[in-house]
Amino acid sequence: FQDQAMMKTMSGGNCTLNVPAKNSYRMVVLGASRVGKSSIVSRFLNGRFEDQYTPTIEDFHRKVYNIRGDMYQLDILDTSGNHPFPAMRRLSILTGDVFILVFSLDNRESFDEVKKLQKQILEVKSCLKNKTKESADLPMVICGNKNDHSEVFRKVRSDEGENLVSSDENCAYFEVSAKKNTNVDEMFYVLFSMAKLPHEMSPALHRKISIQYGDTFQQKSFRMRRIKDMDAYGMISPFARRPSVNSDLKYIKSKVLREGQSREREKCTIQ
Repeated sequence: FQDQAMMKTMSGGNCTLNVPAKNSYRMVVLGASRVGKSSIVSRFLNGRFEDQYTPTIEDFHRKVYNIRGDMYQLDILDTSGNHPFPAMRRLSILTGDVFILVFSLDNRESFDEVKKLQKQILEVKSCLKNKTKESADLPMVICGNKNDHSEVFRKVRSDEGENLVSSDENCAYFEVSAKKNTNVDEMFYVLFSMAKLPHEMSPALHRKISIQYGDTFQQKSFRMRRIKDMDAYGMISPFARRPSVNSDLKYIKSKVLREGQSREREKCTIQ
């Protein structure tokens, strides 16, 4: 997420990568259990699909990019489908910059959950916008996963998913298969385009760099190397940890209580 009061740093091995706050974003992935949220995140980060299902409590990932010499940071919050702590889900929404809402095409209940989540996100973000007077758009993708399954098992029609995004130019609908890697790259490309982020943040449009190259990630020689082939690089941080709840709360508070404003000003309730 963005924080104008600080520079984001990522430490890995012997390297420290400084990312301007204006180039730091948080992507929040929401949806019911067993719809494939973590599988989509795995496709994005590693290009792999995990057959074994492991329930997610909350996973945090960070990817840092060097795109034409500029540094970007994308934090990814893969949330629990059970939502055991409603306040935590609301805080995740408040701190998110871009959203992916996932349901399974063979599960009507998961589609109904996405409709509720979409409504909650719009309400929570509208509340925050009113407090901060921000005019930023809210990029969101609604994602129907498991389109590799036979049509016999389909419980949600394509037009139902499309109707959820028809009135919002900053919201798109995709039917994907994390297992077959169908439409996943296209989905991320459109999401980043709506968020006005570099297209090269999409999985297929940058060169993957391992942490062993971190020391040279920001150096000019690295930025210029093979520039004719590709001038966008991405690196996953294996040491990234989720910012504390306290940090997230301070971030939201700083957005609502601008410098010089009263500390008693009404805030969006996190509950």
